Amino acid sequence: MPLPWPDFATWNRIREEDRSVFSDILTELLCHGALIGDAGRARELYLLAREYEPELSAYFAPLNLFLVPDPDRPVLQIRPVPGDCGLIARLNKAETLLVLTLWRMYHDARMEQSVETVIVSTNDIWQRLKLYFERIDPPSSSLLKEMLAKLRQRRLVRVQWHDDPAQFGESQVEILSTLRNTIPFEDASAWEQKAAQYQHPLSSQDAEEEKDSFL
Repeated sequence: MPLPWPDFATWNRIREEDRSVFSDILTELLCHGALIGDAGRARELYLLAREYEPELSAYFAPLNLFLVPDPDRPVLQIRPVPGDCGLIARLNKAETLLVLTLWRMYHDARMEQSVETVIVSTNDIWQRLKLYFERIDPPSSSLLKEMLAKLRQRRLVRVQWHDDPAQFGESQVEILSTLRNTIPFEDASAWEQKAAQYQHPLSSQDAEEEKDSFL
């Protein structure tokens, strides 16, 4: 169902001195899908975004995007209204498997250890891909790096690449809470049902075709 048409007259409430920063907030959300305000300039943007949350919601409503604040972290994310929003980035099958793997790693870490921050190595991710999708060849290091870079652009992960390219497997990946909203499974059982759809080997065509639309 489309979101209600907003009353843009409320935008007159935005103070003159805040308008350039407001523009930066919109740019960050449209380019990356999320605003993570935990430090520096991003913190300034986040605090102002929370003050003007109704105005931001009004801006995104005609695009059938809604604003999702994280109750536990300084994060704002825009999510599409299912079936109504045409601005959905699509994932090929290889990328979908990676996102499914990261979701399960995040879920398990939060359930087992109640940790605030989930950080894993690229080698951990590769091993989990092999475990969860054992009939599918895991990606090469170069493909995994390319896919992680795409997810970093969408503010789903943070990545600290190892200085030595030969030690790529030791690169550190922080799985962000935005991933939880991007794939809103209720529990591990719902994840297993989705993962079961991808238990056949990848073909070269699968790696190129659009297969799913989580983002």
